[in-house]
Amino acid sequence: MDLMFDISGFSDDEEEFSSSKKDVLKFLKMIGVDTRFISYTPQKIYINNLRFSKFSRKRQVTFNRQYPEIEVVRNKLFQKICAKSSKVLSDEIKPNSRILMPKDNHIIELLLEPYTRKYGVELVFEGEHDLKVNPLILDDEVNNIFEAIFKGEGLNLSKRDDEIYPLINVSLDWINSFLEMDGHAALECENNDAVANSFSEFLKEVAPQYKENVVSAAEFISSKNEN
Repeated sequence: MDLMFDISGFSDDEEEFSSSKKDVLKFLKMIGVDTRFISYTPQKIYINNLRFSKFSRKRQVTFNRQYPEIEVVRNKLFQKICAKSSKVLSDEIKPNSRILMPKDNHIIELLLEPYTRKYGVELVFEGEHDLKVNPLILDDEVNNIFEAIFKGEGLNLSKRDDEIYPLINVSLDWINSFLEMDGHAALECENNDAVANSFSEFLKEVAPQYKENVVSAAEFISSKNEN
């Protein structure tokens, strides 16, 4: 059951809950929201996992009474992207590490922001770091694999030990559908090898879910070859 708060008393002291990130997150915690499962921006709060965040409609009403200028985004596609990403990041991120972020990548900033609370990481855009974000998406990794095979180079996986890959299990279609709904520019594939792209398009017609299977199979074979 949701615990509803009478926030009328909060407005008596304007400094008690300012518009700072610290106070917004503090208020969310007070009304029962688990902020490890939301992404904060000054204009919007994005729900990553509806169940774990406990950000119900009633709590949203309470939140927007205090912060009417902040939109709460309950986008199901974004929640699916977060679920895909978390399966990778939970294994790759080291607690309390400094993570070098790519510049001007809206979706990666949203995906990594909650890990400042989940794992106590620090997100930086320059300087010393322990891990670096690689913005590689699923489509590009699949095309990299196909390109290497067609060139006779065998398996060519892009992963490095000092990098993390938030989008490696997320398709370009999902990413751009969300970005369009959120008012941001679409991304493009980095790997434009003609043969690899043509083969990918062929497989897309006959087996729409093939991409994750290709990456999983390549990783399995690669791990067996190393042993």
